[in-house]
Amino acid sequence: MIYFAGVKAERQAMHYLITGGAGFIGSNLIRDLLQTNKDISISCIDDFDPFYSKEIKEFNISDFKTHPNFRLLDHDLSITAATQLAGIIPEPVDAIIHLAAKAGVRPSILDPLAYQQVNVIGLQNLLDFAREKNIQQFVFASSSSVYGVNDHFPWKEEEQLLPISPYAMTKLAGEMLGHVYSRLFNIRFVALRFFTVYGPAQRPDLAIHKFTRAILKDEPITMYGDGNTSRDYTYIDDIVRGIVAAIGYDQSLFEIINLGNNYSVSLQELIGAVENVVGKKAKIERLADQPGDLPKTFADISKAKRLLGYEPRTKLNEGLEKFYEWFILHNDFLLKAN
Repeated sequence: MIYFAGVKAERQAMHYLITGGAGFIGSNLIRDLLQTNKDISISCIDDFDPFYSKEIKEFNISDFKTHPNFRLLDHDLSITAATQLAGIIPEPVDAIIHLAAKAGVRPSILDPLAYQQVNVIGLQNLLDFAREKNIQQFVFASSSSVYGVNDHFPWKEEEQLLPISPYAMTKLAGEMLGHVYSRLFNIRFVALRFFTVYGPAQRPDLAIHKFTRAILKDEPITMYGDGNTSRDYTYIDDIVRGIVAAIGYDQSLFEIINLGNNYSVSLQELIGAVENVVGKKAKIERLADQPGDLPKTFADISKAKRLLGYEPRTKLNEGLEKFYEWFILHNDFLLKAN
């Protein structure tokens, strides 16, 4: 039996454990899974890390928090051992989707030990839980930041990796930890390297959300460097489709796969695009380049296409329009939230 929303129910066809489910990517993934599959149950672990407002995370899950096939568990994975997790989640689990992490490149430089604890030890505990529970499918959220400074564009998964921030290093360590467990314990581990994800519910500290809010409030936005840094911006719906495909992937025990949009947009171009969508010019404050920031990201997605049938559908302008519609719909709440 499984308990969801206080109701005892028969074993569902599939039971997924999703960590970080109250965050940006996690909440969008859970919403999609619950809407598209009635025969699924989801246990979500989220400790509501104070990196940004708990109020925002609660807002992210407000429309499905009471869904009969959804259960929210508030636990810190970095201090919760596998045996404890097995007691918290005694039911069989078909797949783990590990999205929880301590986020942010720049903050990781100031507190690298905290990033090790959450991003590496937390993953270790979850992999030990998978081993104890004989869970065969493990999808891990990695990051394009693992590539570091590398001018071999677009980036293929086989590139030499030279991360330049503690955050990026913990993501690379996570990929290698997954490789160990796939080899030793036959846990299928699929690491997805996300490239600058944006869209409804995007974290408030990320550029598109931050720029939109600042322009609407007549506050300056920060441009680090000369504005020529560039990113491969990937819309959330495309990322969700990639994750869902990875949950069903079964052709090998270990894979690392880029999920991007396969083109790079400069910071200056992004600001101009946000201005066009908002219908208002930005006030720009120029500052020096920040340590740990990459000059450019650009994904080769041929492997994702081949293994996952991945095909990003959303161009930047369309994605920005969708984000802005969401922002305006929740304007009062978002302009007040931090």
